[in-house]
Amino acid sequence: MMSTPNKRRKKNDHHASPQPVRGLDFFFGKQRGNDEAKKEEPVVANGAASGGVGAEQSEDDVGEEELSDEQLARKLQAQWDKEERRQQAGQSSAPATDGESHTEAEKEPPDKMEVDDAAETSVKPDSSNEDKPTTIPPTNAFSALGKKNTLSLQSATAEEDTTSYNLPFDQSPLVFDPQKYLPDLKKQWAAEGNAATYALLTHCFVLVNSTQSRIKIVDTLVNLIRTIIEGDQEALLPAVWLATNSISPPYIDIELGLGGSAISKALKKVCGLDNAALKTLYNKHGDAGDVAFEAKKKQSMTLRKPKPLTIKGVYQSLHQIANAKGQGSQEAKQRIVERLVQDARGAEESRYIVRTLVQHLRIGAVKTTMLIALSRAFLLSKPPDADFATRPQADLAKLNKQDLAEVYSRGEELVKASFARRPNYNDLVPTLLEIGISDELIVRCGLALHIPLRPMLGGITRDLGDMLTKLQGRDFSCEYKYDGQRAQVHCDEQGKVTIFSRHLEVMTDKYPDLVALVPKIRGEGVSSFIIEGEVVAIDRESGELKPFQILANRARKDVVIQSVKVDVCLFSFDLMYLNGEELLNRPFRERRSLLRSLFVELPHHFTWVNSIDATSADSEAVGDFFKQALDIKCEGIMVKVLDNAMNPELQRDMDLLDAADEAAPSVKPPPAPTKSKKKATAKTRGKPIGAPSTADEDGVDERKGGRRKALLSTYEPDKRLDSWLKVKKDYNATADTIDLIPVGGWHGQGRKNAWWSPILLACRNEENGTLEVVTKCISGFTDAFYKANKEKYSEDGPNTISRPSYVEYGGTPDVWFEPQEVWEMAFADITLSPTYTAAIGLASEERGLSLRFPRFLKVREDKSIEEASTNDFLAGLYRKQEMRAPAPGGKAAVEDAEIEEG
Repeated sequence: MMSTPNKRRKKNDHHASPQPVRGLDFFFGKQRGNDEAKKEEPVVANGAASGGVGAEQSEDDVGEEELSDEQLARKLQAQWDKEERRQQAGQSSAPATDGESHTEAEKEPPDKMEVDDAAETSVKPDSSNEDKPTTIPPTNAFSALGKKNTLSLQSATAEEDTTSYNLPFDQSPLVFDPQKYLPDLKKQWAAEGNAATYALLTHCFVLVNSTQSRIKIVDTLVNLIRTIIEGDQEALLPAVWLATNSISPPYIDIELGLGGSAISKALKKVCGLDNAALKTLYNKHGDAGDVAFEAKKKQSMTLRKPKPLTIKGVYQSLHQIANAKGQGSQEAKQRIVERLVQDARGAEESRYIVRTLVQHLRIGAVKTTMLIALSRAFLLSKPPDADFATRPQADLAKLNKQDLAEVYSRGEELVKASFARRPNYNDLVPTLLEIGISDELIVRCGLALHIPLRPMLGGITRDLGDMLTKLQGRDFSCEYKYDGQRAQVHCDEQGKVTIFSRHLEVMTDKYPDLVALVPKIRGEGVSSFIIEGEVVAIDRESGELKPFQILANRARKDVVIQSVKVDVCLFSFDLMYLNGEELLNRPFRERRSLLRSLFVELPHHFTWVNSIDATSADSEAVGDFFKQALDIKCEGIMVKVLDNAMNPELQRDMDLLDAADEAAPSVKPPPAPTKSKKKATAKTRGKPIGAPSTADEDGVDERKGGRRKALLSTYEPDKRLDSWLKVKKDYNATADTIDLIPVGGWHGQGRKNAWWSPILLACRNEENGTLEVVTKCISGFTDAFYKANKEKYSEDGPNTISRPSYVEYGGTPDVWFEPQEVWEMAFADITLSPTYTAAIGLASEERGLSLRFPRFLKVREDKSIEEASTNDFLAGLYRKQEMRAPAPGGKAAVEDAEIEEG
């Protein structure tokens, strides 16, 4: 390191000598005069250099006047620059390039990076006019001359990546061409080791966050992914993780472990904020990312020029934070956080870096959206070294909307099915980069032991009559729906056992008693398996079932068998994998038979769910079974289709009934659901990839207007289908209810002026991951609830957010809630609405659906927001209501009631 001036910094209030101070031009002018004489001289030694600087300082001290901090910084910089040029005078080699500086800098540990390692320009004398003093550019008068080891003040915001920010990612993917922009991008990436910069991802986030259109969001993600595939394929996996607001799948326990104080400290240190300023910004914006945005905008200078962040670098930094353990780990995490905030170029990068650190990205790019975007991107683009086929843009551009949707649909179903079987981008993305959209994808990303598949979900019915109507002509099984915790148990040939929750989290440590059971329940010839069942708290002596609240009291980690106080029993109901073979495409009747014949029952420890087989003609037996389930404290029953094909005898009876219905006058049915927005997925929903059409099997072709959906008895991961139906006790009430998500509120009036009232509620759209607003509610709340709700969603608290792109609503509440809980709501009826767009296209082409006289019942603490009611369910309630409406002749079309009575 070169020597530095010895003069001490003078404070702004220091009374200096009245003599004038030499300006910057003095130093550069004097240097120009000596340049020619020094060209042939050897490099001055450090000691001599130091002496020279000291001599000049003495000269400068004569007549020094009061200097501000910035003036003094400029003066010191000029002196250091002069000394640096003296040391380099006569050297034949040029100064290190930007790329070399970055490479050297990257070798240094983060906590030691305190020098300017990436200055881009040098201040040089004007050779064309030696007599005139050099003018220093006012925007960066203290540039570091491209030298790595020179401390300098730098602009904190002047180096934003305009090349990335000008990319039209929101164009249609059939128009956007990555190759048009990659040459300029790669020139920029060259200084970062040819790695895609984080600015590219930030630009995508900004565009996604600026639109409510799901089509635009998908298009933007598709174009980002295509650019990375063709430009820097190694950055694709990190980009997908960062865009989905995570760094690992749920079953791998990797947590950042950052508290709010780490972000606050970083913002205060990097942006020069004090506690008061930080609190003011947070009270105003309420979002850590928005606070970082404002703080970075106000920061004008920094002692270290930001080193451009790369997508891979940010992802690796997050893993470094998560992996920091033991003594000193908090300090190590803090340094990485500060480095990320410091290196964020511009306010937008700062916003999304901080949002990533607090794990609230808030761009609405949910899992479904990302999988759709990946499938479309790989249909159009491939890495330079890949040899799989893609579809030319020009060919796709010629297709009409319906044909294009058909083309997209195939790839989307493949990617979704693969991810449902192996929900880890670390497996999916590298396979896509290698083989693209291919049938082999679902083989390469198929079921694997100790990797949970996403569970199949049941459709919801409000009563037994509705269920029997949906399953007319089918053989089905009715099973007790136990009040416990769903579990997926994996066992390999070596006897290793892993247990996963329905949310894919590992809970092996929670149930060591179940792990110990596995060797006892494996029948002869069973080497490996994946079974699914319900873990229920039980009285070992009597076999009496206990409620879920008892099970919830059990410890979650490091449970020792000897200390277990809450005994459990595993009630198994499905077998998805056996001896290395997937069973997902086998009918449920066959899977159940294998489960019950190859495993050993241990009463009150491991057994099967209680069940009966029935048809829609057995309404009385099904009703009795339902009552028995409620009597032993079950939630209700699950009803599952046993075979892919319909029962021929039942189908013949149905055909006779249909003929009689056609001959007799009937009440006009409610309008059929119109799914114009979902044509691409309607034909493939509920079918395994590559499966033939079910029209021949069921005798009902949906495309020709058949009134019954084609139902398969296969296991469909991550799908909610009518081939599995739930009938729960709370659904058996005379009045319907719906489970909605609170997403916003207004300041109350009069007595309620201190609380949020009304409150805005939304249902889920499973197709695109949005929340569709249904209604406002002011009824059913107690004062105590209002008070607690206002505290939870305080205006400056962590549970309120800026307008989210994933909530579909034309109005603007006073505050937006972070979606995080489910409320059960009662209502008088469902109406077509010109204001709300929930379920638009499902009951009416022009209007959505809303609730009339909604009333709050309770918070559904047993449900996550992924389990809230869907727009399909809302539309189903509306159609059911219309069927029960009085007919013109005064008679009610009560088909459901007639079925129940019969």
